[in-house]
Amino acid sequence: MMAPGRRSSTFTRLLRHGFTDPSAAERLLDGPELSPVRDDPFLLEALGATADPDLALHGLVRLLEAQPGPTARQELLDTLIAAKPLRDRLLGVLGASAALADHLARHPRDWEALVTYEPRDLHPGVEEFERGLAEATDPVLLRVAYRRCLLSIAARDVCGTTDLAETAAELADLATATLRAALRLARTAAPDDAALCRLAVIAMGKCGGHELNYVSDVDVIFVGEAVEGADEDKALRAATKLASHMMRICSETTVEGSIWPVDANLRPEGRNGPLVRSLSSHLAYYQRWAKTWEFQALLKARPVAGDLELGAEYVAAVEPLVWKAAERENFVVDVQRMRRRVVENIPAAEIDRELKLAPGGLRDVEFAVQLLQLVHGRADGSLRSGTTLDALQALAAGGYVGRTDATQLDAAYRFLRSMEHRIQLYRLRRTHLVPESETDLRRLGRSLGLRADPVAELGREWKRHAAVVRRLHEKLFYRPLLDAVAQLAPGETRLSAKAARERLIALGYADPAAAMRHLEALASGVSRKAAIQRTLLPVLLGWFADSADPDAGLLNFRKVSDALGKTPWYLRLLRDEGAAAENLARVLSAGRLAPDLLMRAPEAVALLGDGESGRLEPRTRGPLEQEILAAVKRAGGAVQAVTAARGVRRRELFRTAAVDIVGSYGTEGQPAEADQGALVDLVGGAVSDLTAATLAGTLHAVVREGWGDALPTRFAVIGMGRFGGHELGYGSDADVLFVHEPREGVDEREAADAANKVVSEMRRLLQIPSADPPLLVDADLRPEGKSGPLVRTLKSYEAYYRRWSLVWEAQALLRAEPVAGDEELGRRFIALADPLRYPANGLSEEAVREIRRLKARMEAERLPRGADPKLHTKLGPGGLSDVEWTVQLLQMRHGASTAGLRTTRTREALAAARAAGLITQDDAATLDEAWVLATRVRNAVMLVRGRAGDTFPSDPRELVAVGRYLGYGPGRVGDMLDDYRRTARLARGVVDELFYGG
Repeated sequence: MMAPGRRSSTFTRLLRHGFTDPSAAERLLDGPELSPVRDDPFLLEALGATADPDLALHGLVRLLEAQPGPTARQELLDTLIAAKPLRDRLLGVLGASAALADHLARHPRDWEALVTYEPRDLHPGVEEFERGLAEATDPVLLRVAYRRCLLSIAARDVCGTTDLAETAAELADLATATLRAALRLARTAAPDDAALCRLAVIAMGKCGGHELNYVSDVDVIFVGEAVEGADEDKALRAATKLASHMMRICSETTVEGSIWPVDANLRPEGRNGPLVRSLSSHLAYYQRWAKTWEFQALLKARPVAGDLELGAEYVAAVEPLVWKAAERENFVVDVQRMRRRVVENIPAAEIDRELKLAPGGLRDVEFAVQLLQLVHGRADGSLRSGTTLDALQALAAGGYVGRTDATQLDAAYRFLRSMEHRIQLYRLRRTHLVPESETDLRRLGRSLGLRADPVAELGREWKRHAAVVRRLHEKLFYRPLLDAVAQLAPGETRLSAKAARERLIALGYADPAAAMRHLEALASGVSRKAAIQRTLLPVLLGWFADSADPDAGLLNFRKVSDALGKTPWYLRLLRDEGAAAENLARVLSAGRLAPDLLMRAPEAVALLGDGESGRLEPRTRGPLEQEILAAVKRAGGAVQAVTAARGVRRRELFRTAAVDIVGSYGTEGQPAEADQGALVDLVGGAVSDLTAATLAGTLHAVVREGWGDALPTRFAVIGMGRFGGHELGYGSDADVLFVHEPREGVDEREAADAANKVVSEMRRLLQIPSADPPLLVDADLRPEGKSGPLVRTLKSYEAYYRRWSLVWEAQALLRAEPVAGDEELGRRFIALADPLRYPANGLSEEAVREIRRLKARMEAERLPRGADPKLHTKLGPGGLSDVEWTVQLLQMRHGASTAGLRTTRTREALAAARAAGLITQDDAATLDEAWVLATRVRNAVMLVRGRAGDTFPSDPRELVAVGRYLGYGPGRVGDMLDDYRRTARLARGVVDELFYGG
C-alpha cells in the first residue's frame, strides 16, 4: 500500500506530461477501456504532446466507449499503439477540438479516416474532397461527410503536416466541394429548374481567396443565365430557387448541426438586391452604382461551383473594373471611410480581445494588402492574387513593400491566423475573440507550440505580433516612398516614380510630385537627421493622409523641419515623446491658422509634447498675466513691451488651437472629446483669458512709458460682447468699454486727455503690422456708438445711462465684465450697470417690443447679400444671434429676481433659466445644442481658412476640413450640412415661441 500523503508514480508522470487534473486522468487510464494499454509509454507521451492532454484523454475514452463492440474497440487500441501517424493525428485532434471529439463519439468509425498516410493524403484538393462527399444524398449525410473531411484537415494541421496557408487552402477546397455537393442536391430536388438555367457560384472573401477559416461565413455571388431557348425571367427565377435551396442545405441546422452560413450579401445592392442576376445585370450595376468596397471585395472573386464557364466569364468581365477602382473620383474618401468604420464598429468591451478587427489585428493586414493591390495592380499583373500572403509576397518582390516589413508582417499574420484557427477549432464556432479563461488560454498556447508557460507566452507573443502589425500597417504604405527617395541600399527593388505617384494619389495627396520633393528634402542622405526623419515619416504621412489636406500637412512639416532641423531637441521631441509627433501631424494638416501661428515662431512645437501634466491644455489667466507683465517690465519701451506681449499671445493662441484640434480629431491614445460644449467653453475661456492678459500687459506698458508708475486718472477696461461673456473665438475682435476717474486733485481735462492717449496708444500698439496677429479693440458698444467719446468717466456713464440710455445699450451691458486696469473702478462700473441690465421690475411691454423690432431689423439688414440664411451661423435662423437674444431677453426680464441669470455667459444663463423653470429642459437643450454647434462651425472656419467667417466655406477641401473638425468622417459633408440645418431649424422653432411669441 502507498504511504499516506505519497503520490503514485503515475500521478507524477501525468503532471510531467501536462495534465492539469492527474487524479481524473488516473481514473480514466485505470478504466476498462484503457486498462490494456495504460502502461504503454507511447500513449502517455502522445497524450502529453497534445494541446490539452486532459481533453484528449477524455475524448479517447468516449471514442472507445462508442465503438460498436469489443472487437472494434480492440482494433482501435491496436492501431493506436502500433501506428504512430494515427496516434499523433487522432490524439492531436482530440486534444484540440471538443467539437470533433463529439463528432467521433457520434460516428465512432470515422477515426478510420485518419489511418491512411499516403502522399496523396497529405495535401488533398477539391477532387479528393468531392470524392469524400460523393455518397452524401441528403443534407444530414452531407454534414457527416463534411465533418469527416474536416477531421483529416484538422489532423494534418495540429500535427504540423500542413502550415497555416496550406490548411486555409484545404478548408477553402473543402468548402468548394461542399458547395458543389449542395448544388448537386438542390438540382436533384428540382430537375425542371435545373434544366432551365445556367447557374454559377462565385466564391468571395476568404473562400474566394483560398484562405478560409475553420468556421466562417462562406461569401458567394450568384450569376444566372437562361439555357438556349429558355425564357430569361423564368430561368432567373429557377436559378434563384436553386441558389436559395443550396444556401439552406449548407446553413440550416439539422440533427448533425449546420455546416456554415452561406452569405450572399456581397452581391449588388446587398440583401436588398436580387439573389441571382444575369452577367449583363452585374456589369451594369458595377459600371454605374458600385462603391469602392465592392471592387475591393471582387479582388477575391473565384468561380467554384455550378457552371464554371459562366463563372469564368463573370470574373473576366469584372476584372478590368476592379483594377480601375483606384482611378475613381471618390476612391480616397471611400478608403478612409472603410478604414474608420472597421474600428468604430467594435464593441468597447471586446476591443482588447479582438483578433480580427482591433488595431493590430488581421483586418489591418488584409486591408493594407488589398489597398496596395488596387493601387498598383492596374499596371502589375503579378499582384492580382486573392490570397493575402501570396499578394504580400508579390508586393515585396515588386518593391511595393519593403522586404523586411513584408517578412515581419507575414510572420505576424500567420501567428494571428493560427490563433484564430485554434480558437475556432475547439468548439467549431465562428469567433475572433481571444478566450478569457486560463484553461482555454493554456490549450491555445500549447496548440501553438508554447509549452514552458503557455498562458504568459501566448500573451507576450500575441502582443508582440499585434504591435508589429500596428507599427507596419501604416509604414507599409509609406516606407517604400522614403526608400525610393533615399536610395541608400543599392540593388534593392524600389518603387518606380510612376508607382510612387499612384500610391500618393490613392492615399489622398493631390500633388504627388510636390510630396515626393518634400520627402526627398526631408529623408535623403546619410545624416542622423535624415535617419530620424525616415523613422518618423512613415507614421506622420499616415496621420497627414487621415486629414482633409495631406499636402498641406506634409508641406508644413517640411517648413517646420527646415526651421528647426539644426536644433538638438526638435527631432528628439518627436521621436521620444509619444504624443508630440501625432499632435504635430494633426495640427499641421487641420487648416491654415495653427500652422501660420507656428511658422512665426516654430519653437512653439515644444508645446505639443506630453508636458508636466501629461496632456496638452491651455494656460489659465493668472500665469498668463504674470508672464506678460514680467515680459513688459523687462522691455525697454512700450513698443518692445507690447511686441513681447503679442508674442506670448501668438504662442498661446497656437497652444489653444492645438488643444482644440487634437481634442476634436482625437489621437491613437486619446479619443476625440465627446462633449462638444466642453471644447467650445475651453476655446472661449482660453482666448478670452489670453485677450484680457494681453490688454493688461499693454495697458501697463503704455502707462509706464507715458506717465511712469501712476496715471493721473484711474482707468479700467470693461469687456463686452463675446469678450465679456468668455466666448471669444480665434478671429474675434475685443469688444470693450473704457472708463476712467480722475485721481484726487487732478484736473478733469488733464485726466481725460491722459485716458484718451492711453486708449489711442493701446489700440495702435496692438495693431502695428508684425509677425504676430493683431488684436483689434472695438469700442463701438459705448454710449452713442461711434459718435460718442472713446472713454468716459464713471460719472459720465452714470449720467448718460440715467437720461439717454436705449434698450439695446442696456442689453449690451448684460455682457459687461471688467478685464483689465483698476479693479475697484471696474467693480463700481458693474454696480452701475446692474440695475440697467437687470431692471427691478423686469422689462416693460414697450421695451420687449423694441428688442423684437431691433432683432427683426438686424436679421433683415445685416445678413450678407447672397448668403444662405439657413447656413449663416450668426444671423441665420437658429444661429448665434437667435439663441443669444432669446437668453438675454430672459435675463433682462427675470435677472433681478433670479440670481443664476446674472452672468455674462450664454450657456450659464441658459442653464439657470432651465433650473428656474423659465424654459423647459428640452427647449434649453435645443438652444444649447444649436449655440454650441454654430460656435464650433465658426471656430472651424477660422482654423481651416485662417480668417474669420460666419458660414460654411464654399471650397470643397475646406468644407471637408470643417467636417473633419466637427467629427464627420470622409464623404459625410452632406450629413454635416443637413445636421446643421436640422439643429438650427429646431432652435428657431424654440426662438419663435420664446422670443417672438412669449
